[in-house]
Parts: sequence; C-alpha cells; structure tokens
Amino acid sequence: MTISRRGVLIGSAGVAAGAGAIGWQMLGDEAPSATLGGADVARGHRLRDGRFPESSRTEEVGIAIVGGGVAGLSAGWTLADAGVDDFALLELEDEAGGNARAGRNAVSQYPLGAHYLPVANAEAKALHHLLERLGIIIGRETDGAPRYDPYQLCADLQERVLWQGKWHEGLIPSSGLSRRDRDDLSAFHSAMEAFRLAVGNDGKPAFALPMAYSSSDTAFTALDVVDFASWVAAQGWRSPALLAHLRYCCRDDYGCEPDQISAWAGIHYFAGRRGWAASDVADNVLTWPEGNARLTRGMASAFPDNIHTGRTAFHIARTNDTVLIDSFDVASNSSIRTVARAAILAMPHFAAARIAPELVGEAAGFSYAPWLVANVTLDRPPAGHGAALAWDNVGFVGESLGYVVATHQDRALGNAATVVTWYMPLSGGDPAAQRRELLSRPAEHWRDMVVADLLRTNPELDGAIRDVALWRWGHAMVRPTPGFITRTAPAARAGTTPPLFLAHSDISGLSLFEEAHYRGVDAAEGAMRLLGHAHESRI
Repeated sequence: MTISRRGVLIGSAGVAAGAGAIGWQMLGDEAPSATLGGADVARGHRLRDGRFPESSRTEEVGIAIVGGGVAGLSAGWTLADAGVDDFALLELEDEAGGNARAGRNAVSQYPLGAHYLPVANAEAKALHHLLERLGIIIGRETDGAPRYDPYQLCADLQERVLWQGKWHEGLIPSSGLSRRDRDDLSAFHSAMEAFRLAVGNDGKPAFALPMAYSSSDTAFTALDVVDFASWVAAQGWRSPALLAHLRYCCRDDYGCEPDQISAWAGIHYFAGRRGWAASDVADNVLTWPEGNARLTRGMASAFPDNIHTGRTAFHIARTNDTVLIDSFDVASNSSIRTVARAAILAMPHFAAARIAPELVGEAAGFSYAPWLVANVTLDRPPAGHGAALAWDNVGFVGESLGYVVATHQDRALGNAATVVTWYMPLSGGDPAAQRRELLSRPAEHWRDMVVADLLRTNPELDGAIRDVALWRWGHAMVRPTPGFITRTAPAARAGTTPPLFLAHSDISGLSLFEEAHYRGVDAAEGAMRLLGHAHESRI
C-alpha cells in the first residue's frame, strides 16, 4: 500500500473527529487487510442474559476454579505445585490466559494484551518461586538476589519517546524542555523516590507490589480519596512535559486519565516497584514476542488435563459444605453441574456478582476500562529521527500509547518484516459509552485509525503496512477510582467466606500480573487449608 501526505492528513482528521477514515478508495490506494477479534462477546452477553438449559449431568471435584486468566492459572499452578490433582479449571473462552493471551502469524508471535513483567520486588516471594520453576530466574547470589536469564530480559533499547518531531531515549524527552519542565520533573521524581523509600508506622513499605504488603498507615492510604490530577496540581506541578508523561503512565497501567484514578494508585505506579535482582537489571522488564502468554502458557502446561475451556459458568450457589457450579459446555451444547468442596472465583468481579449474587454481593463501585489492541505486520521495522527503534515506542501525537516491537529480542532480523503491537485505552469519556463504541464500530474504522496514528509517528512506514489484526477488550481492567483501593476492594474481599474464595486482580484494584498472581496463590492456599492439604505457603 502507498499513502500520500494527503492521505496521512485525511487520516489524522478522521481520527480527531472519531471517524478514523483514511479514504482509501478516494486516494486510489489499496487498504491493508484487517481482522477484528476479542473476548467472546456472544458468550459474555449470553451470560448477562442468563438463557441456559438446566444441568443434565453432575461431576464432583475437590476444588473448582472458575476463570482461566492469570489469577485462575496462578491458582491452578499453585495447587499442582503442591501436589493437588483433584481440581478443575473452567474457562469461558476457548483458550485460557485472559488478557495475557497471544496470537501468531507468519512473521512472529505477538501479544493480544499484556506484554511484559517488571523484575519482581523482594516481597513477591510467590512470584519468584514461579519464575524459578519456569526457568526465568536461573540462580541466586549469595545475598539471595535472583539472577534472571538475560535472554528473557528486555534488550536495549528499551524505550523511546517522540517529542517535538524527534525520538528521545527513555520515556521523558532529553531536550526541548523549558526551565519549568526541568524543575517540575526534578521535583516530581524526588517526591516519588521519597514515597518509594517510605515506611509506614506499621513497618511496611508505603507502596509495595503485590499491594497486600503495603502499609496501612493513614498518612499514605489517605491518598486514595483524592484523584491523582488534583493531587499533582496541589503540588504546583504544571509542566506540559510532566503532565503528558503522567497521562501516558496512568493510561498505560490503568486505562484511565489522571483525574479518574486515586492519587494512591497514581503514586503506586512510580513508588510501588523496587525490583530486586543481581547485577544491574533491577529496573528492567521481562518480555517475549508473545508477551505475558509466555507466563500463562507456562503455568497452564503444569496441569493441562485439569483445564476445561468453552465452559461458561452461569450460576453458583452453596450448600452447607459444598459449592454448586452450573456451567454451559459449548462443545456438547449442554449444561453441567460441578459439585466442589471449595471454589475459587477467578473472574472479573462484575461477572462473579452476576453468577453468584447470594455469595458475592453486588459489584457497585467496580468500573472497567475498554482497550483496543492492534498487531500490525510491517514489511520493514519503523525508524524515525533521533533515538533508534526501541522495544517500547511512545508518541505524544495522538490518543494511542504507541507500540511495542514483537521481534525486538531477536537482533538478527535486521531490516526484515516485523509485527508491532499498538495500544489504545478508550479513556476519554464514560467507560460504558466507550465500550459500546468499541464494540459497534467495524474493523475498517479501527484499522484506519491505527494506520493514521502509526503514520503520524513514523511516516517512513508509508507503503510498509501489510496487515492490521485488531483485538477488542471491552472490560480490559478494573479502574482504581478514588476510594476504590481502600474502601470498595476491601469490602468485596470481606464479603466472601469459605468454601468460596475470590481470586482476581479486581479485588486488588490494580490490574497487574503481580496482583492477579498473588490473588490466585492466596485463594489456592486458602482452599488447601480448608481441605487440610499440607503445603508450604509462598505468601
């Protein structure tokens, strides 16, 4: 395909107006192919509408896990690692993995959602154990610091940002900054470093990851009741460069604008991670062509016979000492009742509240950010003026977060074809309205938006865009709105009692791999304690 400068301008105007139309036919150019995928909307809506046949057969199991995302797989992996085999994982989709699934084409594997895992904090002991078993942590120093496989750490260059028409190494521009920019950036980073090192009156770090290890000192938890944008403004920081950076970070981790999340969540982004590792890799991240599917597939490989996909759990109740789970099996077009001695609900909280209302309660206060992900196949890698191509490439010229390069870890590819994964949270308005737009627009609308955005940051890709594989996440991640982390999430956790256990990052308020993993491990250990199965606690 060839796109003229006029085509880029038309595409840019279309995106700004919400049309996303480049006008291929008018220009006489051939549009790249486009496909549209995502979580199974039909199954999700059928669950919402509740039209399922009565269960026609019954199965019994020690522990049932409902949901096969990161939390559910973490729970299953923990059970299998402890020698438990009497459990079953029921997953609505045809593949487990949740938002850490992956796709593949002739060029490369690529993530459909989450694409990296930062080097873990010292307190994330259960995660260290998993990474050791998966061969990602390959040893320990004498002080216990883990040694990571260097080939699974992100290779240089890790990040670059487009600012004033030039790419700069890192996520903050290295030039073109005013005195106000530099002063505010310096003050902000000093404040975040102080939070990162702070310890509460209970002896715990002010901000930890998993967040369960964070201090409950009100000096820090009080930050959850004010929004992040207001907190930043109250510090007197108004640098355009800083505000653009903070907006990127909030949308990147939470799918939200700075005024939509709490100050606690905003600060946690910068102060919660203290990677612990040998040598100089503590600030690095783990990444693979398939993204975090490397981790979910690794966990799933430990118990493949216990995973049952295409099973839509639609009602959960309990007797005195068992949990009854009714699920619809897509393959047999019939419903099955699972009788379990314990059950782990590893699904988004809005779904858990719908199928187990008597056990979970309402999902009031829970809201979810919609996202669009596009894996774009290119005949040649992006370039651009300034810093060289990085793994993560951020441009402050549109509403996207930029793109990551699936083939970045393989330096031998040179100028060969590649796949870039482009991300955009729909954070500009009411999440429900944004979700309806995401689901109602055709593939061509989103393809044209993606292409126009890529050509704004990398015009040299004119003629190199071959295919756009779109993936929609209507409920991609929970939104840590003010008050959610210290009020709403704890209330949800307290509202469920054994033999039912909740396991999802929703009940943390931070949609991060570390949180989902912790919640899965915590629930699995709770179920094993209930059933009297001996195990070594990892948390």
